[in-house]
Amino acid sequence: MIYAGLDEYLDTAPRPRSAGPVAILFCEDAVEVPSTLSHHAALGFEEIVTVGRAHDGGAEIDGQALSRIEMSVANRAEAAEVLNRLIARFAGRWIYWSFNGEYLFYPYMKSRRIADLTGFMEEERRDHVFTYVVDLYAADLDKAPNGVSRETAHLDGSGYYGFQRWEDGEPLDRQYDIFGGLAWRYEEFVPWERRRIDRVALFKATEGLRIGEDLRLNEPEMNTISCPWHHNVTVAIASFRVAKSLKRNPGSTFEIPTFMWRRSVPFEWTDTQLMELGFMEPGQWF
Repeated sequence: MIYAGLDEYLDTAPRPRSAGPVAILFCEDAVEVPSTLSHHAALGFEEIVTVGRAHDGGAEIDGQALSRIEMSVANRAEAAEVLNRLIARFAGRWIYWSFNGEYLFYPYMKSRRIADLTGFMEEERRDHVFTYVVDLYAADLDKAPNGVSRETAHLDGSGYYGFQRWEDGEPLDRQYDIFGGLAWRYEEFVPWERRRIDRVALFKATEGLRIGEDLRLNEPEMNTISCPWHHNVTVAIASFRVAKSLKRNPGSTFEIPTFMWRRSVPFEWTDTQLMELGFMEPGQWF
């Protein structure tokens, strides 16, 4: 179903009978929209909602119905505001959110659907999953001048670090700011507040929950990497978004003839590779 704006969706969209996980995908442009939708449809999301005017696809993907909200989202602050209104609508359900050209990976995803993961997290008394965003980029920018190529996608195999997160002079328990990838290597072109690669992209919506422009939730425990007593499952988003931005920006595009360096690793599009590289872990989910 296609809706002419967020208000129309909130006012007229039918309520689903089940309470399975929902994916909210912001389509900033037309790059890799079909592959993004197909990837997440295959994970078993109960509902997929797209937000944006960039793509001209239909109201379904791979036989699964889509809810398309036709509206422009010009920046991250506007995306956060839209997401906050959708959080209120989906209170009680698990929400995953990301942008086009970004692909969710979680441990054992070949044999387990997204509802299996969220169900397990509830058994663990966790209402969110800490997420690492791993930058992808094309191997040859002459052939892929926008930095995007699923066929030749690479990622950085090293060069990541994290800091304890502080607030008002006090360390925040189990909260960390994570850096690395393209935003680390090309930090002169990326504002400081845009360099973090940590995100809480999968969480259970509740009344009053909000996400800020810094992509942190207003409930401190929901920004933690794990519970106090053992490690929890973490997930990863493989993302072309920074590569696209660096090649689209006139101030950086001519300064970057290639993203490749000695630590570049071909992306295998598997959860196993991401676990082996340390970008996510299964926790107690055997």
